[in-house]
Amino acid sequence: VARGDMVPEIAAAVGFVSSLLRTRGCVSEQQLQVFSGALREALAEHYKHHWFPEKPFKGSGYRCIRINHKMDPIISKAASQIGLSLPQLYQLLPSELTLWVDPYEVSYRIGEDGSICVLYEATATKPVSSYGMLTCKNQMMLGRTSPSKNYIMTVSS
Repeated sequence: VARGDMVPEIAAAVGFVSSLLRTRGCVSEQQLQVFSGALREALAEHYKHHWFPEKPFKGSGYRCIRINHKMDPIISKAASQIGLSLPQLYQLLPSELTLWVDPYEVSYRIGEDGSICVLYEATATKPVSSYGMLTCKNQMMLGRTSPSKNYIMTVSS
């Protein structure tokens, strides 16, 4: 069953970024709700014409959310709605974070050489959320730029 919507994938990505903000304790639950809503809308808009369930890795680099000592504009925009400045965001979030939001799989890596952890995985038929029970793919990553996830999977498998 091809799924055209991106609701579970976006929810997993938004939940993850919100949980990073929550762990620092500087952001209220109410602010987190506003932030989550803003981020959810921004991602849905950003991914609208770049979501291909039949070719999950197509557009992976475009959809990738990335903080690399430079804040991802989608995150900073959502954060500005709850009054978080860039310096505050840099304190709250990892300085190097890559979050891949692809059809049927959402995963992230903290640090350029970190392992990839899966947040959400679904087969085309039944969704399986591994949120809270993270499986890590412990391969060393090659390359320092923002490769598409497909490239990393090809190299590591």
